[in-house]
Amino acid sequence: MVRTPAVAGLFYEGEPELLRRQIEEVFKHPLGPGKLPEVKEAGPRRIVGLVSPHAGYVYSGPIAAHGFLELAKDGKPDVFVILGPNHTGLGSPVSTMLDDWYTPLGKAYVDKELAKEIVKRSGIVDIDPVAHRYEHSIEVQLPFLQFIFGEISFVPITMMWQTPEVASKIAKAVFEASKNLEKDVVVIASTDLNHYEPQDITVRKDKLAINAILEMNSEKLFKTVEGHDISMCGPGPTMVLIEYANLVGNVETKLLKHATSGDVTGDTSAVVGYVSIVFRRKS
Repeated sequence: MVRTPAVAGLFYEGEPELLRRQIEEVFKHPLGPGKLPEVKEAGPRRIVGLVSPHAGYVYSGPIAAHGFLELAKDGKPDVFVILGPNHTGLGSPVSTMLDDWYTPLGKAYVDKELAKEIVKRSGIVDIDPVAHRYEHSIEVQLPFLQFIFGEISFVPITMMWQTPEVASKIAKAVFEASKNLEKDVVVIASTDLNHYEPQDITVRKDKLAINAILEMNSEKLFKTVEGHDISMCGPGPTMVLIEYANLVGNVETKLLKHATSGDVTGDTSAVVGYVSIVFRRKS
């Protein structure tokens, strides 16, 4: 069995050539990095993770492109662990799945061995395809990765439970499982930031969350989101990345791009914030 796309033709173009052209356009967009990615096959492989947005490509694609450009320059890992919030409320509170996924750019292969090892070690991640059936937050990352690297392996994890305790358990499981299986992993935390408030309010709230992420402090991020009523949809995946990076050790963060839907459309009355942040091993 395979998972067919849930949001192709909605969040991104549904035809292969149109999708490739759309991805090229977001890389060249004024809010994007301004150039197309070129893969450095040999490394240096310092990136351990990205924070990446998951709205429609016309809104968040240029911001997401900054992170994917850095991935291309860093070389291809063995597997991507992609975590996203569960927007639908369906299925298990924390889940992976073992079926491969299709996008208009072809099949993306689930690393079943790593997924099962994460499930075993976490004590909290279930195998439940229902939770992934209509969820877009992981799916929208895949065409970018396929555009850059071609065939990819990944493990999807969707989170309804988004607390520091849950994030810590998942991060530890990913870290231990990847070490045990000798897998070179990049963790992608899929999240948008503040939702549907005026531009000035969203920018202010986003900066508070971004600062906590850059400090690699998951507890501070959680308290900031809760205390300042920031409608960030993926604090859980982001906390997993932070905790994973802290387990890896000797990691630094860099803000690549922050913008809002208002910066794209010109309508600043009710915007959504997007950010691209890279986590790298220090040189």
